[in-house]
Amino acid sequence: MIIPKTLEEIELMREAALIVSKTLGMLAKKVQPGITTQELNDIAEEFIRDNGAIPGFLGLYDCPSTLLTSVNEAVVHGLPTNTPLKEGDIVAIDCGAIKNDFYGDHAYTFEVGEIAPETKKLLQVTKEALYIGIREFKAGNRVGDVGYAIQNYCESHGYGVVRELVGHGLGRKMHEDPEMPNYGKRGRGKKFVEGMTVAIEPMINLGTRRISQLSDGWTIVTQDQKPSAHFEHDVALVDGKPQLLSTFDYVYEALGIESNEEDEFRKP
Repeated sequence: MIIPKTLEEIELMREAALIVSKTLGMLAKKVQPGITTQELNDIAEEFIRDNGAIPGFLGLYDCPSTLLTSVNEAVVHGLPTNTPLKEGDIVAIDCGAIKNDFYGDHAYTFEVGEIAPETKKLLQVTKEALYIGIREFKAGNRVGDVGYAIQNYCESHGYGVVRELVGHGLGRKMHEDPEMPNYGKRGRGKKFVEGMTVAIEPMINLGTRRISQLSDGWTIVTQDQKPSAHFEHDVALVDGKPQLLSTFDYVYEALGIESNEEDEFRKP
């Protein structure tokens, strides 16, 4: 069952989402060759708690960490390790936080030093697909419209679109209705309603869409060992239009990147 939120609840959710956005921004400068994902995890947990929130992943479904850190061929759900990141790696950092009894859930794939051109293009297209999908989250549309838009764009570049893992509704629980696949058919699936809040999150592979789970019971990897990218935003349907609750602004500020990609989705 879809749980629409009031405008007041959406503002409370925005506070939770922005804690995660600020956490990712804080981590952006620390993602360098030599740091471990376990170190990033510990820094993030301290930051979240210092900002009056609770790590959203830690303990959820018995998750042992504050961050999920997926390196190179890891798609999502990578557990932090003591292996140092190295030049040319990519790491998708997925982070959750609870504030005001609501969840924020937000992800960004970072470059570690200089990365291969084909990997950089994968990151670019995946992030573009995120906004293409968000644009379809509007009054009158359905779940399949978002999935189709993401799938069509990514497959047109020859990439694999993961099927087994999807975005989701978001609110007082990390996972609410509806599921938000990154594939689908136009006009299919549940209809969007005012006040809906969702996490839209393309998970796109450089090669095959096929995945496997590692023996740790968490980490999902591409079967062909090629890189995978993951970007995620929290979005509310307000006045029939998508409105971002999360932002990459803090990441871009830390990395010295100028972007207007979020302008059309900002709160008026």
